[in-house]
Amino acid sequence: MIIGWFSGGVTSAVAIKKVIDKGHEVLPIYFETGSHHPDHQRFIKDCEDWYGLKIIQKKNPKYIDVIDVIRKDRFINSAYGAKCTGVLKKDMRYEIQKEMEYDYQIFGFECDNKQINRAIRFQEQYPEAKAIFPLIELKMTKQDCFKEIPMEIPAMYKLGYHNSNCVGCVKGGKGYWGKIKKDFPDYFKRMAEVEREINRSCIKGTFLDELVEGSGRHEDLDLGECGVVCQVELDGMEEKHNTDFLINKIFI
Repeated sequence: MIIGWFSGGVTSAVAIKKVIDKGHEVLPIYFETGSHHPDHQRFIKDCEDWYGLKIIQKKNPKYIDVIDVIRKDRFINSAYGAKCTGVLKKDMRYEIQKEMEYDYQIFGFECDNKQINRAIRFQEQYPEAKAIFPLIELKMTKQDCFKEIPMEIPAMYKLGYHNSNCVGCVKGGKGYWGKIKKDFPDYFKRMAEVEREINRSCIKGTFLDELVEGSGRHEDLDLGECGVVCQVELDGMEEKHNTDFLINKIFI
């Protein structure tokens, strides 16, 4: 059995499909955060049809959504990652690892320098995960994955976001939150209110209700897909832009 971590984005979707097509028994699992765009459920159904498999959906029963995490735990993010990723995805992955017998776990890191670095760090920190990175093995980028998807892409991409994360990801910068304010004003207002309630902000040094229109850059939208491990904790490592690190190989 191979566990496939499905995030609702194109990279994890294609990574899982590649392993299924190789003839392996795969169990796709998706963690619902309560803050995803409603179109995620449409994309899940389309991927189930594509895979010929049911995608198991899990949710932490302690929390309604990301804002509920922030309100209850009075914490947003730090240099070590986002609280919501930890309790809504990462902790859930740990529980499943303990409960299930598995041969490998599929992670949808695409083949670019930053993602290869993340994969190296992940192998070093979590060897018990028996991680496989199909897209890196096959040298597939995110743009390659868009070309492989036979169904309509998730709505967040069509709105101009680089990733299909939660609506209002707490790891976003000024440019990202400026766009959220325009596209999802009600959610922006909720996040701005909870920031003031706990006296902490998503953006270092700036509360959302102080955000100046037009501030930030388009690059702020490029957060990295939010999966079952937080990108922040895997950053800042020596660069090794090759695939020699791959321990668990199923394609090469």
